[in-house]
Formats: sequence, structure tokens, C-alpha cells
Amino acid sequence: MAAAGDGPWLDEAAGRLVRPFTISNGRTRPTHAFDLMSQVMATGVTPLGHPVPEHALALDLCRAPISVAEVAAHLKLPAAVTKVLLSDLVDCGALTTKPPEFHHNRTDRALLEAVLDGLRRQL
Repeated sequence: MAAAGDGPWLDEAAGRLVRPFTISNGRTRPTHAFDLMSQVMATGVTPLGHPVPEHALALDLCRAPISVAEVAAHLKLPAAVTKVLLSDLVDCGALTTKPPEFHHNRTDRALLEAVLDGLRRQL
């Protein structure tokens, strides 16, 4: 029996019923270079063909800008599989993407060191 909200791909006792790479037809390399922080957003174009259910779920998540990492987390799929699915949607015009903002601005080393110090204090 599937856990509530997990759909037919997950089973409470057995776990995932379908291997993640089955969803992407065994493909492991996306056609677009996504960073985990890349933003994706639905364009309103309906994908042609016979998309897997995860394509529809991803499109639903992408009604507003969302990161690739967030889509992977919501779909409960590895990032590599999610990137392939999102690439399919970009290829057919159903999604648009842009790199994360910090690619254009160097991260302040002092800020990173302050975050690291804070994390160390928590441990």
C-alpha cells in the first residue's frame, strides 16, 4: 500500500518500487548544465509526447521559480535523475532556466568563514 501522498512509486514497507533511473529511461546525463541552485520555472507550454508522471509533478512545482535541489527534494528523486527530467522539459519549451545569481558575484570569504564558525559552534 502506498504511503499517503507518495503516489504509486513508493510503498510504506518496501520503499521505492521503481528504480530512480527507470524514470529517466536509464539516462544519466542531462542535455542542459544545471547547478543544484539553478532556478527553473514553467513557461506554460504543454510538453508533447508521453511524459512520465514526474514530468507533470515537476511542472506543477515549477509554477513559480524554484531551485533544481528543491524539485529533487519534492520529487524524492536523486539530483541526477531530476536534472534529466528538467532537461526534457527545457528541451520541449515547457521550462525555462537561469543560473543562480551567485555565479556572477564572488562569494565573500569573510561571510563563508562566519557561517563555518557558526556551524562549528553548533556541533
